[in-house]
Amino acid sequence: MSDSVFDDDSLTFLVLVNDEHQYSLWPDMLPIPNGWHHTLGPTSRQHCLDWLSTHWTDLRPYSLRQTDGAKAS
Repeated sequence: MSDSVFDDDSLTFLVLVNDEHQYSLWPDMLPIPNGWHHTLGPTSRQHCLDWLSTHWTDLRPYSLRQTDGAKAS
């Protein structure tokens, strides 16, 4: 069993996003770190995980996706 607040299903969570369109599951009780913005929640940890699995399908940073797209053209 983990003692991390990030694994505690009894807490409420947020989904955060940064400027590179990368996401983070974040406990609602912790301050949002610099460079990250609230995009979902507060809600259950499982709801956040479900949302992430549906909406964050490309884990590459946005700048890399843009570069890869330019190469393909």
